[in-house]
Amino acid sequence: MIRDWRFVILVLAALAPCDIAAQTATGQPAPTPVPAGWQWTTDGRVFFGFNYQLRKFTDFSAWESQNWITASGERPIARGTLRLASMFSFEPFTMRDIGSPQVFQTGEMFRGAPIIDYQHPHDLVMGLGAEYRRPLRRVTLRAGVDLVGTPTLGPPVFMHRPSAAEIPPAPLSHHHLDSSHITPGVVRGGLEAGAWRFEGSWFRGREPDSNRTDLDLGALDSAAVRVSWIRGAWSAQISGAYLKEPEAVTPFDAKKLTASIGRTGGRLAWLAAFGQKREVHGNLEAYLFEATLHATVGDIVYTRIESVAKDILDVGFHRGAFHRHRQSQIGALTVGYLRDVWRGRGGSFGIGADVTGYLVPANLEESYGSPVSFHVFARYRLPAKSGSASHVH
Repeated sequence: MIRDWRFVILVLAALAPCDIAAQTATGQPAPTPVPAGWQWTTDGRVFFGFNYQLRKFTDFSAWESQNWITASGERPIARGTLRLASMFSFEPFTMRDIGSPQVFQTGEMFRGAPIIDYQHPHDLVMGLGAEYRRPLRRVTLRAGVDLVGTPTLGPPVFMHRPSAAEIPPAPLSHHHLDSSHITPGVVRGGLEAGAWRFEGSWFRGREPDSNRTDLDLGALDSAAVRVSWIRGAWSAQISGAYLKEPEAVTPFDAKKLTASIGRTGGRLAWLAAFGQKREVHGNLEAYLFEATLHATVGDIVYTRIESVAKDILDVGFHRGAFHRHRQSQIGALTVGYLRDVWRGRGGSFGIGADVTGYLVPANLEESYGSPVSFHVFARYRLPAKSGSASHVH
């Protein structure tokens, strides 16, 4: 493990002087001090629609709902600010047990086997923790503890990124970049100095199991570090982690490296990101670009472009017969449109659709042919509320 840490620290030291750095959990600059007393905020989205995946031999489809809701509160205490945060999803009840059909998607397991061609449901408890911030001369110190939380690894998770917040499916690169956003057991800390943030965390490295309603608590056996930079609408990050046996079906440790840069301002939000999983079977790399354009007050256009290395042909661990996994470099292009048909104090309601085409590598052509994915959906967005505790429902 000492060698792993030296590797991560050397990478960060080499790149820290560059204008590559991180976003906050919401992709926005660090919050300013709040007035006396508790100030509460709620937010959330609900997608409901028809998901159709066309591929060779077997088409598959589902009526389903992706959804999440957050509630957080903060108040001044002991010359600093205490923040309590929570996040929940009802996907364990609004999706199939195995998850949402998605061609070429991989990650986690279901009933003891690796998940392939499905995006797993997110856990009922997606986040539950507390953070304390205290200004000290020219820096601000931060410390947090989460029963379920996000280690200091990767860009903000896709549902919190303004560049991806209106796109129902998860990126194919989810498990290369931001899948650690639901981690049972996280201790984190760091400091801010101007536009820079330096963070570290200690957490449980294992991915959640297929029971989406429990808390998979265990020993804190993994670690991550991240260097972040935010200036105006621009933000970027570079991070690295050592993970103790992250996948139950592959009993080996792994490392992850990520880097991202993006801009959120005006009508356009975009993000470019790189992720690498370093596993005993080989290194898997992913490249992502996504953007959301608010063309008018009610018209939203979005796109996502990815190139992702997957080990679909050999996913998992074959006991007694170790070998490096064959890689398949998959390309995907998503184009979508969403129209807000109603806006009011109770939130906003929209109708949208998207289509995804794929660049299929030669070693998967026989199994997949030329797949295409379609989504037609309705989206309800809760109003982002803030104020006293009485405003939270």
